[in-house]
Amino acid sequence: MINQSEADWFHVDVMDGVFVPNISFGMPVVAALSKEAAKPLDVHLMIVEPDRYIRAFKEAGADRISVHAEACTHLHRTLQVIRQEGLKTGVALNPHTSINVLENILHDVDMVVLMSVNPGFGGQQFIPQTMNKLRDLAAMRKQTGASFLIEIDGGVNAENAPLLLEAGADVLVAGNFVFRSENPTQTIADLKAL
Repeated sequence: MINQSEADWFHVDVMDGVFVPNISFGMPVVAALSKEAAKPLDVHLMIVEPDRYIRAFKEAGADRISVHAEACTHLHRTLQVIRQEGLKTGVALNPHTSINVLENILHDVDMVVLMSVNPGFGGQQFIPQTMNKLRDLAAMRKQTGASFLIEIDGGVNAENAPLLLEAGADVLVAGNFVFRSENPTQTIADLKAL
């Protein structure tokens, strides 16, 4: 269904039960998904020590890997490793994390993922303060001349999606909103039409 929909990517949440209080699939499921997916895999690592697994997720089929700034002792080095593997780089920020942690890596990242819910579980309500954070990040991008995409992950729906795009978002992750709808393909098409 996703292959035939207007969705641009598969967003794949990898959770270890340590960095976030939930466990999801790992390399074997990503590898199986990559064999069937006709679209790029946007792999979001919600795990501790992500550096240890970058090559394994590349080999499993990831096209881009996002790591959490909060999980990386040496964020710049982690981004270099992702880039050296030939992948697009992403940095995810939890709702409480300031965008200021990105100041020195803005030109080393292809995408910044703003978590608009606390990571680990789907179906949560969008955190309204994300809008201010998004506007500030979009202004920072413009001011520095950086070219990263801004992805919003969590609680995206038909009501807030237009506001997020207007505030500077480029990529919207809409899991529960899409998959709990009566017609997921049409829901994706409706979001893409915004």
